[in-house]
Amino acid sequence: MWARFEYQNYEKLYIKSGLCKHLYSDGGTNFIGADNSLRIWQKEFRNSIDTDIAPTLTARGIQWHFNPPHSPNFGGLWEANVKAVKTHLYRSFKLTAMTYEELSTVLTQIESCLNSRPLCPLSADPNDLSPLTPGHFLIGGPLLAPPEPSPPDGQRLLRQFWHRWSADWLSHLQARPKWRQERTNLQIDDLVVIKDDRLPPNEWKMARIIDLHPGEDGLVRVASLKTVSGTYKRSLSKLCPLPISTNPTPKLEEVQ
Repeated sequence: MWARFEYQNYEKLYIKSGLCKHLYSDGGTNFIGADNSLRIWQKEFRNSIDTDIAPTLTARGIQWHFNPPHSPNFGGLWEANVKAVKTHLYRSFKLTAMTYEELSTVLTQIESCLNSRPLCPLSADPNDLSPLTPGHFLIGGPLLAPPEPSPPDGQRLLRQFWHRWSADWLSHLQARPKWRQERTNLQIDDLVVIKDDRLPPNEWKMARIIDLHPGEDGLVRVASLKTVSGTYKRSLSKLCPLPISTNPTPKLEEVQ
């Protein structure tokens, strides 16, 4: 039963995101059961069609990779995302009762939020303000949400999650090390995210740096920005560099 349930979830993943080549997960019995079912169905499929078609189709079979038991550190990347979602889900929805359909809808919207986060510039064009997002790997473009002039309860819950999670993620981009360190200044044409608590889910205010305003010590604390709505000056405390930089940065040096 668990294997069938997991395979149905895999079918939904295929419909929404395309056929995947590799899956990574912990060694849960439900995942192992789903993997066994996939292998059985793949073998039956291979034996039920002509030999000239089978090699082409079955070559797209999925190879499932299992982490060692009791070793969540092996899945650090996705485990960190799971932890972030669980933390903000609990804070936002702990006193809310939802049906299965409502919870499924909200979780799908939350998935869209996480896959909308900007990773790096989409191109080297200084006039292009579009970032590359995880959504580009799933559907070939950014994930967008329709506007909601009067949000229902589901949208209200989504907004609660969005404000908590996006603020936490942007703060992570601006994380300061424990020890004082010198970092390179932001550079002209860098693509950054502007902090704005008023934005709806799945929307990020992107900007290109067009000018820097260093202080007497040579450190930049203010920058002029180009956005889709005009040019502005903002303090660097309101700017978040993208997690994947396209500009080479020198090694950090500790201030003695």
